[in-house]
Amino acid sequence: MYTIEALGGKLIEEACRMKASDIHIVPGEKEAVIRFRIDDELFNIERMTRKECSRLISHFKFLSSMDIGERRQPQSGALSFVVKSKPVHLRMSTLPTIHEESLVIRILPKEKTPSLRRLSLFPNAAITLLSFLKHAHGLMILSGPTGSGKTTTLYSLIDHAKQHFNRNIITLEDPIESRSSGVLQVQVNEKAGMTYSVGLKAVLRHDPDMIIVGEIRDAETAKLAVRAALTGHLVLSSMHAKNAKGTIYRLLELGVNITELEQTLIAVSAQRLVNLVCPFCGDNCSLYCKLSRRVRRASIFELLYGKNLNFCIREAKGEYLNNCSEKLTSLIRKGIALGYLPAETYDRWVYHEAE
Repeated sequence: MYTIEALGGKLIEEACRMKASDIHIVPGEKEAVIRFRIDDELFNIERMTRKECSRLISHFKFLSSMDIGERRQPQSGALSFVVKSKPVHLRMSTLPTIHEESLVIRILPKEKTPSLRRLSLFPNAAITLLSFLKHAHGLMILSGPTGSGKTTTLYSLIDHAKQHFNRNIITLEDPIESRSSGVLQVQVNEKAGMTYSVGLKAVLRHDPDMIIVGEIRDAETAKLAVRAALTGHLVLSSMHAKNAKGTIYRLLELGVNITELEQTLIAVSAQRLVNLVCPFCGDNCSLYCKLSRRVRRASIFELLYGKNLNFCIREAKGEYLNNCSEKLTSLIRKGIALGYLPAETYDRWVYHEAE
C-alpha cells in the first residue's frame, strides 16, 4: 500500500516512462480515475476512492504552492520534479466540479530539442522553415491548435539560429518550457503586470537581433510584434488559427494594418502533430507496442510564403482570389497515400477543410 506521497511520485515516474504529456485526476460520483494522455489519446491507468483522490490533489497543491483550503475557485501552480536524475517541470491546474476538484498535470521534460529535420514528416518543409532564419528582419508566425507542437518548433528554430548565426536572441514565454543557454529568456507573469506587450516593449530596448514571442494573444502584442519586425528585428511567434491563410485574417482582426503586414510578414506556417502508422500493428497500435517505439509522431507544415503569401494578402484586401498554397488537406492525403499516416488522420484533423 502506497502512501499519498509515494503514490504521487509513482504517478509522475510512470507518466514520464510512458512519455505522457498530461496526467488527469478526475473525481466521479463513487470513485476517481487517473488517466494519461499519450499521443493525443487518453488511457485509464488507475482507479481510487474519492478520499484518496482528494488527498492526492491536496498533496500536489501543497507542492506547487497553491491554496489547499480553496476548493471553490480554479487554481494553477508549478513545480520541478526529478525522475531518474533528470529534471521535469510540472504545470498544475485545478478545476472545481460537481464531484470535488479535478487536477490536470502538464509534464514538460527538460530534454534536448530535436532538430527540425527530425520533427518534420516531409524534409522539404523543414529546409524551407530553416531558410527563413537567414532574414535579418521580418515576422514569421506559427499557427495551429493546442498540442500541435508549435513551441517545440520554435525551440528547434532557436537552436538552429544559435548554431549558425551570431545573434542576440531574446524570448518572451509563458511558461519557459525549456532552458536554453546563450539565449535571454523572459518569463511572462500577468499577475505581476509582466504581460507579453509590456515585456516586448522592454525587449526592444535591449538590442535584440531575434525576438521570440511565445504567443500573440491580444491586439497590443500583435501590433508591437509587427512594429518590432518593421524596425529591423526578426520576430518569431505563434497564435491560434485554423490554417495558414486564416492566420492573416486573425492578425487583421487584432487590428494590424494590412500595409504593415505586406512590409513585414515573411512566412506563415500552420502545423499539426500527427500519429505515424505502426510498422507492427498498422493503423491501430496497442499501448504496449506504442511505448516500445522510439518515433511515434511527426509534424506536417502548411507553409505560406513568397508569391503565395502576397496573393493571400491581396485577397484579404479584396484585390485577388487564389488558393494560396498546398493545403493541410493535400498534405494529409499525401501522408496517407505514402503509408506514413493512418487513414483516420484525415477525419481527425482536416475533414472540415475538405474542398
